[in-house]
Amino acid sequence: MKRWIVKAIVFLSVLFVLAACGDKSADDVKKDLNEKMEKSTGYKATAEMMLNTGEKPQKYDVEIWHSKPDYYRVELKNAKKDQSQMILRNNEGVFVLTPALNKSFKFQSGWPQNSSQAYLYESLIKDIKGDDEAKFQVAKDGYIFTTKTNYQHQSVLPKQKIILDKKELTPKKVEIMDTDNEPIITVDFKKVEMNVKFDKDAFDTKRNMTAKKSDVPTMTSEEEPFSVKYPSYTPEGTEQEEEKTVKTMDGKRVVLTYGGEKSFTVIQEQATVAEASTTTPVNGDVVDLGFSIGALSKQSIQWTSDGVEYIIASDDLSPEEFMMVASSMEKEQGK
Repeated sequence: MKRWIVKAIVFLSVLFVLAACGDKSADDVKKDLNEKMEKSTGYKATAEMMLNTGEKPQKYDVEIWHSKPDYYRVELKNAKKDQSQMILRNNEGVFVLTPALNKSFKFQSGWPQNSSQAYLYESLIKDIKGDDEAKFQVAKDGYIFTTKTNYQHQSVLPKQKIILDKKELTPKKVEIMDTDNEPIITVDFKKVEMNVKFDKDAFDTKRNMTAKKSDVPTMTSEEEPFSVKYPSYTPEGTEQEEEKTVKTMDGKRVVLTYGGEKSFTVIQEQATVAEASTTTPVNGDVVDLGFSIGALSKQSIQWTSDGVEYIIASDDLSPEEFMMVASSMEKEQGK
């Protein structure tokens, strides 16, 4: 065989080997992700979150800061309304801040380790590594893992599709899917910066409360302060029994009573701005409703959305049922 033919065969063989080695296996990607997180000192990310639970999709801007070992700052902002909420974790605890209302909740919580978090890089890696049955695909410019989720309402949102950048292995897109494999929550990452250095007081509670103040929706005397919302989900055997409206100094308070096998009460009223910064301790946990960040305890769940404060109270609902009822209230604007 001529020498040039031998060289050509060797050259083509090398090309085939290189081509075969271009894409990594699922185990390779998991190993690289683990190493990336171990070497990382923290990161900043910006993302756009789309919530598809109502008639029209709702869009939110999300800004994520993480500094090792366990400092976090996640800001969730309505893209159309200049309002924001923030989850903050520092050496004082875990806080949910609503700067526009001058109010915050304080938790003794395991957040974010206690459940899936679609916008936290290390949480996505944890879900990938923790699912031995995760599906793996190689796309043109990314690696795709389809894994089970670890939510308190996992039966409603059981799966997620995580798309990673092929070169950097940083998240590009996350889709949280329902039981019909339809994406209910989509997180599109716009930018991820690794090993970011933060200011000394970047995760300070007071600084973040005062730095992010914005106006809340106001009402006039000629119009209703808010439209009453009703849950589109109730546990089997539970129905609405009563609706009461009470006038308050700031507008109205609406109380919906549901009776049956799993009775509960829904209270909604216009949010008010506290004169001085107030922090309410919560014996419970931080929960992500998609459209808002809530505080879940054994007997209630509460949150603020579009300038309205909501509380669901019950001795009968499980944590999952609290989440399902609360999440369904964003689907309907009325009966």
